Amino acid sequence: MLDAEDIVGTLRPDEKAIMTYVSCFYHAFSGAQKAETAANRICKVLAVNQENEHLMEDYEKLASDLLEWIRRTIPWLENRAPEKTMAEMQQKLEDFRDYRRVHKPPKVQEKCQLEINFNTLQTKLRLSNRPAFMPSEGRMVSDINGSWHNLEGAEKGYEEWLLNEIRRLERLDHLAEKFRQKATIHEAWTDGKEAMLTQKDYETATLSEVKALLRKHEAFESDLAAHQDRVEQIAAIAQELNELDYYDSPSVNARCQKICEQWDALGTLTQSRRESLERTEKQLESIDELYLEYAKRAAPFNNWMEGAMEDLQDMFIVHNIDEIQGLITAHEQFKSTLPDANKEREAIQAIQAEVQKIAQYNGIKLAGNNPYTSITPKSIDSKWEKVEKLVPQRDKALQEELSKQQSNDHLRRKFATQANIVGPWIQTKMEEIGRISIEMNGTLEDQLTHLREYEQSIINYKPNIDTLEGDHQLIQEALIFDNKYTAYTMEHLRVGWEQLLTTIARTINEIENQILTRDAKGISQEQLHEYRTSFNHFDKDHSGALMAEEFKACLISLGYDVENEKTGDAEFARIMGIVDPNNSGAVTFQAFIDFMSRETTDTDTADQVIASFKILAGDKNFITAEELRRELPPDQAEYCIARMAPYSGPDAAPGALDYMSFSTALYGESDL
Repeated sequence: MLDAEDIVGTLRPDEKAIMTYVSCFYHAFSGAQKAETAANRICKVLAVNQENEHLMEDYEKLASDLLEWIRRTIPWLENRAPEKTMAEMQQKLEDFRDYRRVHKPPKVQEKCQLEINFNTLQTKLRLSNRPAFMPSEGRMVSDINGSWHNLEGAEKGYEEWLLNEIRRLERLDHLAEKFRQKATIHEAWTDGKEAMLTQKDYETATLSEVKALLRKHEAFESDLAAHQDRVEQIAAIAQELNELDYYDSPSVNARCQKICEQWDALGTLTQSRRESLERTEKQLESIDELYLEYAKRAAPFNNWMEGAMEDLQDMFIVHNIDEIQGLITAHEQFKSTLPDANKEREAIQAIQAEVQKIAQYNGIKLAGNNPYTSITPKSIDSKWEKVEKLVPQRDKALQEELSKQQSNDHLRRKFATQANIVGPWIQTKMEEIGRISIEMNGTLEDQLTHLREYEQSIINYKPNIDTLEGDHQLIQEALIFDNKYTAYTMEHLRVGWEQLLTTIARTINEIENQILTRDAKGISQEQLHEYRTSFNHFDKDHSGALMAEEFKACLISLGYDVENEKTGDAEFARIMGIVDPNNSGAVTFQAFIDFMSRETTDTDTADQVIASFKILAGDKNFITAEELRRELPPDQAEYCIARMAPYSGPDAAPGALDYMSFSTALYGESDL
C-alpha cells in the first residue's frame, strides 16, 4: 500500500501503483455494498417468516381453546338425567338460558375471529410466496365448524329435552293429583261396605224386612256397577303414571293394588249376599215399591252428583284459547242440564214425601231409613247445594284461565309480529351482503368503508334481537310451546343472526385481503374490475367461488391450454394446486386475483435467499454463527442459528451451519 508521502514527495509517482491502489478501494467498497444488500434481503424474509409463525401460533392456541370449550360443553348439553320436580327442571332451563345469554356469545366472536385470522394468515403466506398454512390435525377450520355444528345440535336436543321433561312432569303432577282425588272419593265410598255386606241381619228379619234387604242389595249393586268406571279410571291413571316413570310410583301402585283388591272383595261379598237373600226371598212377599223406586232413582242421581262434583273440581291444563273455549262450552252445556237434574231431584224427594204421606195416612210406623239405600234426602240436598256452589267457582276458574290464555296469545302475537319482521330482515341482509361481495362498485377502500358502515347498521339492529329474546323468555316462562302466528322460532333467528354477523365479518376480511394483494402486487383498479367481471361471468351460481369446471372454463377463455386430455389435465392440476392448496374444490376470488397477477410480481424465492446467504458467507457453502451475528440484527441472527442444521459437507469447518437447507425450508421445499 502507498502512503501519502510516497505520492507527494515524488516528482513523478508511479501511475500503475496509483491505479492499483484506486482499484483496491473500488473493490472493497463494492463488496461492502453487496453484503449490505444481502443482509437487508435476509432481514426482510426472516421478518415475514417470524410474523407468520407468530400468527400460526396464535391460531393454534385460539383453536385449541375453542375446541376445548366445545369439548367441555357438549357433555353438559348431552346430559339427560331427569329431575323429580318441576322446580328442579325449571332451574335447569334457567341454567341453559344463562349459557345462551352469557357463555356462548363470546365463543361465537372467538370462532369468527379465528376464521378471520386464518384467512389473513393464508393471504400473507401467498403474498410472501410461502406454502399454505396447514393447522395441526383436528384444528382445521372445517374441524372447528364440525365441532360447532355438533355443539349447536346438542343445544337444540338439550332444549327440546328440557321442554319435553317439563311437559312430562306437568302431566305427572296433574295425573298424580287426579289419582289421589279419585282414590279418596272411591275410598270414602267403599268405607264400611265390606261390613255391610258381611252382616247377617236377614236371619232374624221379618218377611217384609228380608224383601227390603233384597231390594236394598239390588240398589247397592246398581251403585256398585256405577262405580266400576271410577275403579277402571284409577287403575288406568296408575298405569299411565308407571309408564311415565313417576317418582312416587311405589306408593301409587300400593294404593291402587289395595283399591283393586278391595273392589274384588266387594264383588265377591256382593255376590255372596245376593245368593243368601235370594234363598230367603221365597218366603218373603211384602215389598215397598216406593222405597225401591226411590233407591233406584236416587242411586244413579247420587252418582251423577258425585261425578258432577268431581268434574267441577277436576284440574285442567290447556295451552291455547281454543282448548279453554272448549272447556267453557262444555261447562255451559253442563249448566244447561241443571234444570232437568233439579226436576229429577224434586221427583226423587217427592217419592220420599209420598212414603211419609202413605205411612201417616195408614198409621204405619216406619222402622227407620229407606231399607234399600243409604242415600237420604238430606244427603241429596246437601250434595245438590254443593254442586250449586261449585258451578260459579268453576265459572271463575275457567274465566281466569281464559284471561291467562288471552295473555299468552298476546305474547304469541307480540313475538310473532317482531319475528316476522326480523326474520325477513336477516334474510334480506344476507342476500345484500352476497350481492356486495360479487359486485365492484367503486374502489376497494370504498367497498370496505361501505361494508363497515353496513356492519355497524347490522350491529345497531341488535336491540331488536334482544327484544325478541326478552319476548321469548316470557313465552317460555308462561310455558307456551307453540305459536301459530309465525314460522320463525327463536333458535332459527339466533342462528340467522350469528350467520349474518359472521358473513359480514368474513366479507370485510376478504376485501381487506384483496387490498393487501393489490398493494403488494401493484394491481390497478381497472385490472381488479376486469378480474371481477371475468370471475363473475363464470360464477354461474353466484356462490362467490368458482368450482373446478367453472375455473377450467375461465382458464380456457384466458388462453391456457388445459383442454388436452394428458398435458391439459396435468397443467390444470398444477394450477389448481396453486389456487386451491387445501383441496377444497373451489377457487375464491382472492386466489383468482393472486393467480392472475402471480407472474408480474417481484417475489422472493429460495434461490435468491441462498444467493444472499452465500454473499454473507464469502462464497462458502456454509455460514458461521459469528458471520450471522455480524451481518444480521441480533434477534434474526439468533433465529437463524437456532433453526439452521449443522453443515456436513466435505469443506465443513467447526461451527459450520447449512444455510441452503434452511432457505429451502422457508419456502416449504424441505423440512426444517
